[in-house]
Amino acid sequence: MLLSFFFALREGGLKPSVTEFLALLDALKHRLGWFSLDEFYVLSRAILVKDEAKYDRFDQIFGAYWKGIEDVAGDLFTDIPEEWLRKQAELMLTDEEKAKIESMGGFEKLMEELKKRLEEQNERHEGGNKWVGTAGRSPFGAYGYNPEGVRIGQDKGRMRSAVKVWDKREFANLDDNRELGTRNIKLALRRLRKFARQGAEDTLDLPGTISGTAKQGGLLDIRMQPERRNTIKVLIFFDVGGSMDPHVKLCEELFSAAKSEFKHMEYYYFHNFLYESVWKDNRRRRSEKTPTNEVMRTFGEDYRVIFVGDATMSPYEIAYPGGSVEHWNEEAGEVWMRRLLGHFEKAAWLNPEPEAHWQYSPSVGLTQEIFENRMFPLTLDGLDRAMRKLAR
Repeated sequence: MLLSFFFALREGGLKPSVTEFLALLDALKHRLGWFSLDEFYVLSRAILVKDEAKYDRFDQIFGAYWKGIEDVAGDLFTDIPEEWLRKQAELMLTDEEKAKIESMGGFEKLMEELKKRLEEQNERHEGGNKWVGTAGRSPFGAYGYNPEGVRIGQDKGRMRSAVKVWDKREFANLDDNRELGTRNIKLALRRLRKFARQGAEDTLDLPGTISGTAKQGGLLDIRMQPERRNTIKVLIFFDVGGSMDPHVKLCEELFSAAKSEFKHMEYYYFHNFLYESVWKDNRRRRSEKTPTNEVMRTFGEDYRVIFVGDATMSPYEIAYPGGSVEHWNEEAGEVWMRRLLGHFEKAAWLNPEPEAHWQYSPSVGLTQEIFENRMFPLTLDGLDRAMRKLAR
């Protein structure tokens, strides 16, 4: 099993050496990393991965190889017993049956009822329409259906209608080394260019050299000049996790292309919508956040801002305080986004979802309104239109 894991890492591009593999076996021989898959993950990563930039790729290979070996949820649900949320069935309803199920009646009402039911409930429920449980019509739980509920304990979204998500989320950083398919993206990004000669004079000025030599009667007069560089400054915000998981490959291609095209480029991550903070490293997003106000103080208004996300979420996440699915935000996401757009004059939103699907998500419409219709599909044509808009 360990030998095939070693070859899986090599096939995935990490190239651990035989010496490192033997070091891992020796560590296991001394009973290190024996007691849980979490411990073995930390041990094997420390020994087999030499570059921190490859940690996310290691995570992907490790997760795919050891999937199903051990449930590592740990103490995910500190207040709700895991037994209540154990999947035994998944509710499947017809469109007519779904239409008969009414929403709770607003974000505040939903949160109030959740608190009340947690205080009253004392056992597991399945298939009901009131308690926290599974495969039912209740607004609270997993693997059921409600047009406006709180998803608790489900491994991923199904209907994309949850107002709040009570779950443990692990996001991976985008891999900026991905080159597959980036050529055409680079060509589209080149619409956003403004060249100037800056820095040290280290490039031959051929016309100047010819002119200077001629003026001196054929005596060689070599002229040098700074390299011509793209001076456009770009700030990119990437939505990660949840409904963006199917679009990771496309976002990695965009990330890789942008890093090679723009000398002055900075990036941050967010989830679903902008709030009071963003982060640079998804592995440390809980402990190393950057306040949004600090981002606006750090980068001047001459930066072009690009948001990359599907904008598919509950409208409460945009319009209400406390609407974030992951934490309690004192101010609505719309407030923070309008502040940012007020600071940066030129901004655009790139959406990886097909443009024909946008009309079915109210949150996409809200985001388009906030961005004054500067939302473009993450296609070559959409990129071309977005770059032209930002270049004006």
